[in-house]
Amino acid sequence: MDPAVESTELTINIPDSALARVRSVDGVRSATPLALATADARLPNGRFQSFQLIGVDDATLFGLPPLQDGVSPTVLRTPDAVVVDPGGTDGKLETPISAADQWPYRQPHLDVPTRELAAGDQLLVNDHRVVVRGRGKALPRYPPRPLMYTTLSNASRTLLPERHSLTFVLARAAPSVTPRELAKRIQAQTGLKARSSDDFEADTVNWFLINSEDVGDIASMISIAMLVGFGVTGVMLYMFTTDSLKQYAVLKAMGADSRLLLTMIFVQSGLCALLGTGLGLGMCGIVGQISILEFDFPFRMMWFTPVVGGLMVMLVSILAAAISARPVLKLAPGVVFAGR
Repeated sequence: MDPAVESTELTINIPDSALARVRSVDGVRSATPLALATADARLPNGRFQSFQLIGVDDATLFGLPPLQDGVSPTVLRTPDAVVVDPGGTDGKLETPISAADQWPYRQPHLDVPTRELAAGDQLLVNDHRVVVRGRGKALPRYPPRPLMYTTLSNASRTLLPERHSLTFVLARAAPSVTPRELAKRIQAQTGLKARSSDDFEADTVNWFLINSEDVGDIASMISIAMLVGFGVTGVMLYMFTTDSLKQYAVLKAMGADSRLLLTMIFVQSGLCALLGTGLGLGMCGIVGQISILEFDFPFRMMWFTPVVGGLMVMLVSILAAAISARPVLKLAPGVVFAGR
C-alpha cells in the first residue's frame, strides 16, 4: 500500500506497476490486486445510495466474500455484474416490489412498497447500468456502509477515469517465509508499505481509537458515568457508614482499632466493586452478542476494556470508601453511647 496509509478507512491509490514489483520480491507466492473506491448508485425507485466499491482480481476473485443462497462467485465475471452487501446497514438496499414503480425517469417513486435487492435487479452507477448477481455474507462493516463488489475490469468501465486505480496488493507468502518477514522484504525492495494481515488489523483498530469521533463520544460518556457513579456510591456508602456508627463504636469499645475498622469499610467497598464489575462486563457481553446476532452490528470487546473498566470502578469505590471512613476515624465510643 502507499506508505501514508494507516488503515482501511483512509486510503489512496498506488501505481498499477506496484503489482509487478511486489510479485518480483523473493518469497512472494502470489499477489493479486484490490481496488477501493466510493460509488453513488441510483436505485430503481429513484433513491440514491453511496457504496464502498471493492474491485477484486478477475482471475482469482480473491477478496470476494461468500455469497448467499449458494451462488457461485464466478457470476461476478459476467459483464456489468456486481455483488451487494448491506455492510452492517439496514433498509439501505431496497427496490420497489412492483415493476411499474421501477426506474422512474420522470418522477421518483420514493414511498412505494419495497423489497431487498436480489439477483437480476439493476442499478445505475455513473449512468452505467450494473446488474446485481448476488448478495454477499461479509462481516459487518464499521462504520456501517453498503458494499458493492465487482471485478477490476467491470470497475474500470463503471468508475470515473483515474490515473491510478490500484489501492492494495494482496500478497501470499511462500511456505518457508512468515508474513511479517515477507512484509519487511517487500517494504525494503519496493518502497511501498507492507504489513501482515494481523498487523494491519491492529493498525486499523488503533487508527479508529485515535481518530474516530465515536471513540471520543464514548470516552466522554464513560467520564460522566464515573462522576455520577462516584457521587452516588460516595453518598450511599457514607450514609451506610453513618447509620452503622453504633456498631462500629461497639467494636471499638471491645478493642478494635481504627485500622481494623478501616479494613472492614474497604473490604465492603471492594466486594461491591468486584460484583459491579462482573455484572457490568457480563451485561456488556450479552448486549454485544445480541447486537451481532439480532442487528448484525459489529461488536468487539478489546482486551483492555475489562482491565480499564475494572480499575475505574475500583478507583471510584476506593475514593467513596475513603470519604465514608472519616466518621469512623473520628469515632469516640463514649459520645456515640451518650446519644450525641
